Amino acid sequence: QVQLVESGGGLVQAGGSLRLSCAASGVPFNTAAMGWFRQAPGKDREFVSSIGWSGRTTYYADSVKGRFTISRDNAKNTVYLQMNSLKSEDTAVYYCIAARKSYFLRVSEDDYWGQGTQVTVSS
Repeated sequence: QVQLVESGGGLVQAGGSLRLSCAASGVPFNTAAMGWFRQAPGKDREFVSSIGWSGRTTYYADSVKGRFTISRDNAKNTVYLQMNSLKSEDTAVYYCIAARKSYFLRVSEDDYWGQGTQVTVSS
Protein backbone atom coordinates (compact mmCIF):
# COMPACT_ATOMS: atom_id res chain seq x y z
CA GLN A 1 0.00 0.00 0.00
CA VAL A 2 1.38 3.38 -1.03
CA GLN A 3 1.60 5.99 1.69
CA LEU A 4 2.85 9.54 1.20
CA VAL A 5 2.86 11.55 4.41
CA GLU A 6 3.46 15.28 4.08
CA SER A 7 4.56 17.52 6.94
CA GLY A 8 5.97 20.97 7.48
CA GLY A 9 3.07 23.11 6.40
CA GLY A 10 1.78 26.00 8.47
CA LEU A 11 1.26 29.72 8.71
CA VAL A 12 4.10 32.03 7.74
CA GLN A 13 4.44 35.71 6.94
CA ALA A 14 5.20 36.87 3.44
CA GLY A 15 8.91 36.72 2.80
CA GLY A 16 9.34 33.83 5.19
CA SER A 17 10.34 30.22 4.60
CA LEU A 18 8.98 26.75 5.15
CA ARG A 19 10.31 23.29 4.38
CA LEU A 20 7.87 20.59 3.42
CA SER A 21 8.74 16.92 3.84
CA CYS A 22 7.14 13.85 2.36
CA ALA A 23 7.89 10.40 3.73
CA ALA A 24 7.07 7.66 1.25
CA SER A 25 6.37 3.98 1.73
CA GLY A 26 5.02 1.27 -0.53
CA VAL A 27 6.79 2.69 -3.61
CA PRO A 28 10.22 1.79 -5.00
CA PHE A 29 11.50 5.17 -3.82
CA ASN A 30 15.01 4.87 -5.20
CA THR A 31 13.68 4.56 -8.76
CA ALA A 32 10.61 6.80 -8.49
CA ALA A 33 10.36 10.41 -9.55
CA MET A 34 8.81 12.52 -6.81
CA GLY A 35 7.18 15.89 -6.84
CA TRP A 36 4.74 18.45 -5.51
CA PHE A 37 1.49 19.89 -6.76
CA ARG A 38 -0.62 22.52 -5.03
CA GLN A 39 -4.20 23.67 -5.05
CA ALA A 40 -5.35 27.06 -3.88
CA PRO A 41 -8.97 27.73 -2.89
CA GLY A 42 -11.15 28.04 -5.97
CA LYS A 43 -8.31 27.21 -8.33
CA ASP A 44 -7.19 24.18 -10.29
CA ARG A 45 -4.34 22.00 -9.14
CA GLU A 46 -1.01 23.17 -10.45
CA PHE A 47 2.38 21.59 -10.81
CA VAL A 48 5.02 22.99 -8.46
CA SER A 49 8.16 20.90 -8.80
CA SER A 50 9.49 17.43 -9.46
CA ILE A 51 12.76 15.57 -9.09
CA GLY A 52 13.95 12.56 -11.03
CA TRP A 53 14.71 9.24 -9.43
CA SER A 54 18.44 9.95 -9.20
CA GLY A 55 18.01 13.48 -7.94
CA ARG A 56 19.98 14.94 -10.83
CA THR A 57 16.98 16.28 -12.76
CA THR A 58 14.61 18.85 -11.34
CA TYR A 59 11.71 20.86 -12.75
CA TYR A 60 9.96 23.92 -11.38
CA ALA A 61 6.91 25.92 -12.26
CA ASP A 62 7.83 29.40 -13.45
CA SER A 63 5.94 30.87 -10.49
CA VAL A 64 8.30 29.25 -7.96
CA LYS A 65 11.57 29.11 -9.88
CA GLY A 66 14.38 30.70 -7.91
CA ARG A 67 12.42 30.57 -4.64
CA PHE A 68 11.68 26.86 -4.14
CA THR A 69 14.15 23.98 -4.09
CA ILE A 70 13.25 20.32 -4.31
CA SER A 71 15.55 17.61 -2.99
CA ARG A 72 15.41 13.98 -1.97
CA ASP A 73 17.11 11.64 0.48
CA ASN A 74 16.84 8.13 -0.92
CA ALA A 75 18.23 6.65 2.30
CA LYS A 76 15.24 8.10 4.19
CA ASN A 77 12.62 7.67 1.43
CA THR A 78 11.87 11.36 1.83
CA VAL A 79 11.48 14.26 -0.55
CA TYR A 80 11.68 17.88 0.52
CA LEU A 81 10.48 21.22 -0.77
CA GLN A 82 12.33 24.23 0.61
CA MET A 83 10.19 27.30 0.07
CA ASN A 84 11.79 30.71 0.48
CA SER A 85 10.55 34.24 -0.13
CA LEU A 86 7.00 33.06 0.24
CA LYS A 87 4.21 35.14 -1.20
CA SER A 88 0.51 35.27 -0.42
CA GLU A 89 -0.16 33.60 -3.77
CA ASP A 90 1.74 30.53 -2.55
CA THR A 91 -1.11 29.85 -0.13
CA ALA A 92 -2.47 26.41 -1.01
CA VAL A 93 -2.68 22.80 -0.01
CA TYR A 94 0.56 21.15 -1.12
CA TYR A 95 0.46 17.54 -2.24
CA CYS A 96 3.32 15.09 -2.50
CA ILE A 97 3.34 12.92 -5.62
CA ALA A 98 5.17 9.66 -6.33
CA ALA A 99 5.54 8.28 -9.83
CA ARG A 100 3.83 4.98 -10.57
CA LYS A 101 6.54 3.88 -12.97
CA SER A 102 10.24 3.64 -12.33
CA TYR A 103 12.97 5.73 -13.90
CA PHE A 104 10.76 8.59 -14.97
CA LEU A 105 12.14 12.09 -14.59
CA ARG A 106 8.96 13.85 -13.54
CA VAL A 107 5.53 13.24 -12.04
CA SER A 108 2.02 13.79 -13.31
CA GLU A 109 -1.49 14.02 -11.93
CA ASP A 110 -1.97 10.32 -12.69
CA ASP A 111 0.60 9.27 -10.11
CA TYR A 112 0.20 8.51 -6.39
CA TRP A 113 -0.95 11.41 -4.19
CA GLY A 114 -0.55 12.20 -0.50
CA GLN A 115 -3.24 13.79 1.65
CA GLY A 116 -1.75 17.25 1.47
CA THR A 117 -0.46 19.85 3.90
CA GLN A 118 -1.77 23.39 4.21
CA VAL A 119 0.55 26.32 3.60
CA THR A 120 -0.80 29.75 4.45
CA VAL A 121 1.19 32.89 3.73
CA SER A 122 -0.06 36.05 5.37
CA SER A 123 0.65 39.41 3.78
